Amino acid sequence: MTIGKTEMVARIKSHAKANYEKGGWDVIVECYSDDDILEMISDYNTWDEAFKFVKTLVSVWAERQDDARSYREGAA
Repeated sequence: MTIGKTEMVARIKSHAKANYEKGGWDVIVECYSDDDILEMISDYNTWDEAFKFVKTLVSVWAERQDDARSYREGAA
């Protein structure tokens, strides 16, 4: 089954909202508009490719959040 870019954006947003508290997905919810997400996945033609790319970005943000949390805890 092929889905369009608009549906991919909706699925990414839905996943991000459902996983808001789980490492990095909050960045998608708080910082990216539909147009931003569409641009982010514009080079990908399938849901699997697009989602894999977004997950890669989210994992980077999660690492940065973990680093910041560790730093704050160590500084306290």
